[in-house]
Amino acid sequence: MISSRATAAVQDPASVQAAIEGRFSCRAFLRNKAVDRKDIEEILRVASQAASGTNTQPSKVYVLQGERRDTLVNEVCAVDDAVYADAGLAEKYREEVDYYPAQWVSPYLERRRQNGWSLYGLLSIARGEKKKMHAQLQRNYHFFDAPVGLIFTVDRVLGRGSLIDYGMFLQNIMLMARTRGLHTCPQVAWNHYSKTIMPIIGAGATRRWSAACH
Repeated sequence: MISSRATAAVQDPASVQAAIEGRFSCRAFLRNKAVDRKDIEEILRVASQAASGTNTQPSKVYVLQGERRDTLVNEVCAVDDAVYADAGLAEKYREEVDYYPAQWVSPYLERRRQNGWSLYGLLSIARGEKKKMHAQLQRNYHFFDAPVGLIFTVDRVLGRGSLIDYGMFLQNIMLMARTRGLHTCPQVAWNHYSKTIMPIIGAGATRRWSAACH
């Protein structure tokens, strides 16, 4: 097995490059267009070949479709509406794993602002239109209408290096989706509401929240 991998050639390198360059964070999906279960299983099977430190394979993925997906969407949106109405509740839902820095510095601050205002500009949302911004942000919690949502967790006992392993697994998923004509969007927004999410997806107390993709 190892020998065959060492000697195998990539027969169509252009397709590999096309999958990488053709990937982007899609924020509009066809809600009623289901994804075949066999495609999901094959995407995850191949993506699981991602490297991980000492082969720990730390990521666990929960596939959400249909009623289970909708339950998660409704519950998280209800909590998000409550936090929007009362900012004091935000502390209760502080994310366990810091994805962004506590204080932004150059050049990351400028890149973040450009990304945000470019998106809002396309949506005709002006600076200060908080209700519209909230509604757009909450599109994250609808998976942007994607029919399939993937939630990822990592065991609490593992160190931060496992998040690198998780990232490689996630990247493989996104590239494999492209080979089937599918698009994805990795999301950190869900990270705020792990206390709500974990019981719904059936994750045990030994797992900690990482991120979502659809």
